[in-house]
Amino acid sequence: MGTEPHAGWDLHVGSDVEKTVVSPYPIKCRSGRARRTRTGSLVESVPCAPSGRTLEQRVVVTARVALPLLFVSAVLSAFGFSWWLGAAGSVALVAWLWRRLARGAQPGAFAVPRDPASRVLWTAAERTAFDGALAASHRVRGTWPALAGMVDPVLADRSLTRALDELATVLTRRQELRRLRADLRGVRLADIPADSPARAAVAEQSERAEELWRETGAAADRIVRSIDTAALAGETFLRERQVAATARYAERTLARVTGAPAAESGPELADRTEAVIAAYRDLAPVT
Repeated sequence: MGTEPHAGWDLHVGSDVEKTVVSPYPIKCRSGRARRTRTGSLVESVPCAPSGRTLEQRVVVTARVALPLLFVSAVLSAFGFSWWLGAAGSVALVAWLWRRLARGAQPGAFAVPRDPASRVLWTAAERTAFDGALAASHRVRGTWPALAGMVDPVLADRSLTRALDELATVLTRRQELRRLRADLRGVRLADIPADSPARAAVAEQSERAEELWRETGAAADRIVRSIDTAALAGETFLRERQVAATARYAERTLARVTGAPAAESGPELADRTEAVIAAYRDLAPVT
C-alpha cells in the first residue's frame, strides 16, 4: 500500500542517473546538490550539475573569504571583544563554505531513504513507466487554470498525487517480481527428478510469481491510463472550446457581412464536459 494522505501531505520525487526515489518526506542528497520545485502537493527534486570548480579553485575561494574574516576577528579583539568567539565564528563559516563548495563540485545523487514509507525504483522499465506518468500529471495540472468551475484544484491535486503514490508502490512490487522471475528462470531443473518436492515448489512459486506479475501490470496500466485519460480529456475539451469560439466568431462575422441574423446556438460541449468530469472521477481515489 502507498502512504496514507493527510492534511498537508506532500509527495516528494527525486530522480538521478541510477534511481528514482518517491517518498512522503523530503529527499536528501548523498552527494552534490539538488534543485526542488513544488507543484501543488508534488515536490520534485532534480540534481544540480557539478559546479566544475577544481580543488585549487575551491581553496582560492575559501582563502579569499577566510582572510577578511581573520582580519575582522583581529580588529574585534583589539577593541576588547573576545578573540576566541570571533575565531570560532570565522572557522565555522569557513568550514560551511568549504563543505558547500565541495558538495557543489560533486555530481548530484540522492540518498536511499531508510523509512518503510519511501520507495526506490532501480529498474529501467519501472523508472520509464513512472517518468511517463509524472509527465502526464504535469499535462493534467496544466489544464486546471482553464477548467475553473469544472475541476476543484485542491481535490484534483490530491487525487493526482495519490495516483502517483499508488503507482510508485505498484512499480516497486513489480521490480521485485522482475528480479524474482529472473531468479526462478535461472534455476536448473534438468538434473532434478520430476517427482522432486523441490521441483514442485519451484514450479508453484513460479506460477504464483507470474500471477502477481500480471496483477501488478494490470494495476500499473490502470493508474497510468487514468492519468493519461485525464490529461487527454482536459486538453481535448480546451481545444474544442477554442474551435467552438472560433466558429462563433466566424458566424457573427459572416452575419455582419451578409446582413443575415446570427444564430444564437453554438457547438454543444456538454458531452466533453462530462468526459472531463468522468476522467477525474477515474483517478486513483483518495482514502
